[in-house]
Amino acid sequence: MFKLKTSDGKNNITGKKLVALRHRKGISQRQLAKMMQLAGYDVDHHFIRRIENGERFVTDIELVALSKVLDVPIDDLIDATIAVTSPIFE
Repeated sequence: MFKLKTSDGKNNITGKKLVALRHRKGISQRQLAKMMQLAGYDVDHHFIRRIENGERFVTDIELVALSKVLDVPIDDLIDATIAVTSPIFE
């Protein structure tokens, strides 16, 4: 099975946008993880760090949860300008 990655080898197109949104709202990774926990999602600050660093794939369920907790549209969490590569596209 082939895994999709960004052209720079990241596992998601959400990380950079999540960092920007979090900074704009003045929220730390730990605070965001706590907000997620209070909303019923079992995550910790490592979850946030790994998404922001592009180390972790992000599911659609997680995108919905992040958008609800941050009170932003899902589109605000997706950077559609990032190129995605896969051996099946080459």
